[in-house]
Amino acid sequence: MKLGIPVYEGVNLLDVAGPLEMFSWVDKKKGLATVLLSIDGAPVTSLNGVRFEAQASFEATPKLDILWVPGGDPDALARIMSDPASPYLAYLRQVAKHAKWVCSVCEGALLLARAGLLDGHRATTHWAFVDCLRRFPAIKVARGHPRFVESGNRLTGGGISSGLDEALHLIAQLFDDKTAIDVQTTTQYFPVPPVAGKIPSRTPACMVQW
Repeated sequence: MKLGIPVYEGVNLLDVAGPLEMFSWVDKKKGLATVLLSIDGAPVTSLNGVRFEAQASFEATPKLDILWVPGGDPDALARIMSDPASPYLAYLRQVAKHAKWVCSVCEGALLLARAGLLDGHRATTHWAFVDCLRRFPAIKVARGHPRFVESGNRLTGGGISSGLDEALHLIAQLFDDKTAIDVQTTTQYFPVPPVAGKIPSRTPACMVQW
């Protein structure tokens, strides 16, 4: 079972590394393999300046069982979404045809939406980009900023850190609760934040133009 994370210049590091860490702790006997993909297989630099290697190109990986789309820099999203011939969006459409699960975290939902892959589904995204998701009339935007939303074989996550919860949920769906609990325990993911902030009641206007 192959899970692919297609990355790009300006991708959010935690959207990639957090879920990847969770997936990597699934018992190897269960057969879940993860791969980081870029258009040409070259390294990319994340939004916070960390440069890391991709493991394969889009061309070398024409099929995936699970697609996981990360969010990133609004300017990077705008470049992808405003290009009618975007190879990134074309790849999402290609692999989604046969994927068992199509997932996103944070603003990755906008990339799925632009590719037409969330039409008819309920979805969420980072609270600051909800207005952007509402621009797609065929998508039902979830209320209340949930950590993640499952709709058919679509799974979308809220902002950045929600990818950790979302990854555990996906692991439970792929295997069982025990497998997800084992990963939770191994990674000691029992968050107790030292502060208690709140998501603003009013979200900003869409900051991604395409």
